[in-house]
Amino acid sequence: MTPRQLLATTLLLVAYAPLHAKTFSLPAAGESLIGREERITANREDTLIDIGRENDVGYDEMVNANPGVDPWMPQNGSSVVLPHLHILPDAPQQGIVINTAEMRMYYYPKASATVETFPISIGRSDWNTPLVNTKITRKVAGPTWYPTASVKKEHLENDDPLPSVVPAGPDNPLGKYALYLGIPAYLIHGTNNEFGIGMQVTHGCMRMYAPDIERLYANVPVGTPVRIINQPFKAGWKEGVLYVEVHPWLEGTPQAQLNNTTMLNQLVRQHLHEFMDYPVDWQAVEQARIEATGLPVAVGPTVTQSIF
Repeated sequence: MTPRQLLATTLLLVAYAPLHAKTFSLPAAGESLIGREERITANREDTLIDIGRENDVGYDEMVNANPGVDPWMPQNGSSVVLPHLHILPDAPQQGIVINTAEMRMYYYPKASATVETFPISIGRSDWNTPLVNTKITRKVAGPTWYPTASVKKEHLENDDPLPSVVPAGPDNPLGKYALYLGIPAYLIHGTNNEFGIGMQVTHGCMRMYAPDIERLYANVPVGTPVRIINQPFKAGWKEGVLYVEVHPWLEGTPQAQLNNTTMLNQLVRQHLHEFMDYPVDWQAVEQARIEATGLPVAVGPTVTQSIF
């Protein structure tokens, strides 16, 4: 068991219910940011995981956005960032888009100029969540879990044998609701253990907080397209300012990809096609890449909207 898996399974349960996903109007044409950065003041008895669960933010998102804050014992009066500002992924704005790099889902309801966003957990490095285009094939309340042979083998090796069938109930790791995809054995579902939401800890499925999966189950129709992507670098405009958003590479990323320092610069240049003279602060771009806080960072001054 890796340290991250151990962390996800040994945290103490705190009786907090996270808020529902935030719903935003889609940005104007040519813009890509939704939401806003928020800050709260933490007390010493708070932890970042508690604050995240209260505010519908995943664990890694909270830690990455607050590198100077002790995750388990913040100082009284610490200013804590709630990362509720996002650059929309570079993908069609329809159905469900899951960006594994940020461990976040974006749902674009049909015939609605809105987007909803939810934190998720994804597959760990030896059980990667597949990057595919698929769809919701069925929805089940009170799902039954049928562990795969490989999952049963792993549990057996860890002296934790699993039955062939786990019925609905408090011991079911699928939680109360499940959305089945058009790829066998991969689901979007709830969980009976919310400690790992926002971490790379699953067997490939995507876990959600209970209120979030309940909302998704109630509103997402069967047949909804699902796109699973991996975009650690995002860029976009908001009110005449260019932003970049950088997330840490996922565990298991090939070393050659980790060492590629040109990808972000290339992405920024792609967003200058309508304003080639925009004065990009390349030092800010590089700093964003190094820090990888997951927060949108302005990398240039404000320019007039007439250029777009």
